[in-house]
Order: sequence, then C-alpha cells, then structure tokens
Amino acid sequence: MSWRTVPLHKVASLESGFGFPREYQGDENQEFPFFRVSDMNIAGNEVFMENHSNTVSAAILKELGARAFPAGTVIFPKIGAAIATEKKRILTKPATYDNNVMGAVPKAGTNPKFLYYWFLQLKLSDQANPGHVPSIRKSVMEEIPFPVVAPSEQFRIVELLDEADGLRRLRREADAKAARILPALFLKIFGDPATNPMGWPVEPLTKICSPKQWPTISSKELTDSGFPVYGANGTIGFYSSYNHEQPTVLITCRGATCGTINVCEPKSYVTGNAMALDEPDLGKTSLEFLACYLNVRGLNDTITGAAQPQITRQNLQVVTVFVPPPGLVADFSRHVRAIKDLLAGVQSGGDRLEDAFGLLLQRAFSGQLTGQWREARMQELLAEMRQQALVLHLPIPTELEALS
Repeated sequence: MSWRTVPLHKVASLESGFGFPREYQGDENQEFPFFRVSDMNIAGNEVFMENHSNTVSAAILKELGARAFPAGTVIFPKIGAAIATEKKRILTKPATYDNNVMGAVPKAGTNPKFLYYWFLQLKLSDQANPGHVPSIRKSVMEEIPFPVVAPSEQFRIVELLDEADGLRRLRREADAKAARILPALFLKIFGDPATNPMGWPVEPLTKICSPKQWPTISSKELTDSGFPVYGANGTIGFYSSYNHEQPTVLITCRGATCGTINVCEPKSYVTGNAMALDEPDLGKTSLEFLACYLNVRGLNDTITGAAQPQITRQNLQVVTVFVPPPGLVADFSRHVRAIKDLLAGVQSGGDRLEDAFGLLLQRAFSGQLTGQWREARMQELLAEMRQQALVLHLPIPTELEALS
C-alpha cells in the first residue's frame, strides 16, 4: 500500500513570525519565549527549543500584534543565508518567533515529531526564491506534498527514528566535548585574549592580516564539482574558479551565523557572506593561532544590525591580536594540526552515522521502514485511514469502502 499525499497546509498551518523591536529584547523573565534564528544555535536547542535569550508578556505580545504558537510547532529560518543551514526545531511550550522565522503548527491527527522528522528530509534551500537575499514564501510551503499516514503508524515511525536520533545526540555530545579541546589548549598556553595575563605584545588585527570580501556567487553558478565555495556556513558548493591559492581564516560577516570562524582549504572561492583574513604576517601569527584566538575572543562586539547582523572591515578596526614568540606559535600550530587529524577520523565516523540516518529518513517517508509492522496491523490501520480521509475531506479509496 502506498501512502496518499495532501498539500502540507491540510495537516499543518504555516505561520510567519512577527517584528521584534530592539527595545523589547533582553527580558528573560516573562511568560512567552520570543525566538530568533540565532536562538537555534544555542547549546541544548539542537532539536527542542529549550533555551532562549528573550521573553515577552501577554500584554507585549498584544502590543506587537503578535501571538504565541503551541508546543509542537516546527520552526525554521525563512530569510537569508540561514535558510542554507537547514535548521528545523520544535517548540516545547507556547512561544513566538520573529519575522525571519516560519513555523508549521500541526493540526489534529499529525504527530509533531512525525512532522519534525518529515521536515528533516525536506531541503529548505530547494523551496527558497533565488536572489541576493533568498526567502521562503508561505504559499510555496503550503503546497508541498505531505504523506497521509495513520496516527498509530506515525507513532511507530517516530519511535524508530527517535532511537536512531539518540545515537546522533550522543555523537553531538562527543563533538561538543571535542570542540572544547582547542580553546582549552589555547587558554592554557597563551591565556585569555580579554585580559592578556602573560603580557604579550598586542597589534591591530588589520595590521596582522588584510580582511577582504568578494562578490557573492549565485546559486545557479554553483556545481557539484570543481573548487569549493565557502560562505556563511562553511562549504556551500563548488565553482569553476578560485580566488584563494592558499588556505585562509574566514569570518562569517552576514546573517544568523555572523561572527563564526572557519579555515578554508587552498584553491577555494569565498563569497560575499564571508570575509577572508588574507595576507597574514606569518612572522607574527599562523592560521591555526589566528582562528583559535578569534574563536576564544569572540566577535560579538564587532557585529552591527539587529534584523540583518553584519561585520564590516571597519568593524574589525577594534579587534587586536596579541603576538607571542614565533616558536611558541609554531608549536601550538603543530598541536592544532595533530588534534585536527585525530578529530577528522571522529568526524568521518560521524558522517557515516549521518548518512545512515538520512537513509533511515528516506525509508521512513517512502513507507519502507514500517512495511512489516503495517502488514501485521492492516485492519486497524485501514480503519484509522478511513477516519483520516473523513477529517481531511478526501475521497475514500476503494479498499476502505468495506469499512463504511
């Protein structure tokens, strides 16, 4: 038996968020969380939106012309480079979100976790309007085909996927511990950039290197092979030419991930959503040292713009870098490369786990995952499916007529 599909709006209401003026931000003690795209990056919010930076009262919601959405709503970015992060999250309590976010509120008969897992296998980038600032239209999302699956089978699919996702959660926890290794090593050797307890000489970042940006490549120019293109979220595709012969440190300079630090490989292209710290003075620093220094220091003081966060070259004028002895920097860089080689092996195992989970999602929403289970419970499933057809105002298939 193959599942029928209906437009997504039949099983979930697609709801855009609301404007969130700066003067209402910063209060963490009111009734309703007010989420922004950046809150999806907070530790602990990898699936469920448990943690928040802003809350509002019912009175403020009314004043803003906003409303709270129920627990179980699946939210995702709808504007800008954040769409490419493919983040989907679930509200755990009544909450609202800003106008860079869209949510799918499940209707009766739709298991919120089933809806969430369905969204995991949906590529948001494919639904976005191409352009300098990509966006997702509510009308487009509403018409995406969604499988009509009996509630008990939805529950069974969620059960199986939850077990698999538990392994992914353990892997994320291991990754989080691994991510703390390099900052801890940096602090032990060099001290905190904020206080410079070792008294290292200090120089402006813009004298140590030359921050540069290049034009953004449109999605139509990206291919599946060639030289890697780096943007706001690491590697985003491939291109036929490159603007970097050597590796360089990247700062994400626009969007929800603004301020993220990465290192790109040689022979690559960097789009306008990221700034490359080119021509580093290797007599005073190294790529490994510079990337770790900026990650430990953080760049929050250089970010401007609430609706569309950005970092400009001028913003970086305030950033200073301390300059330890070259031998110490070289030793640290060797340690970093050795640790990264070890972590690459861990990452390879994690990638295989992600591939397996992706295959499981594909099987779940093609009906293969619960095929045997479905056969053993066919009569009760047929009864549930008939009830679903009535609720969704769908014609009742011939095989269900006998249950009338």
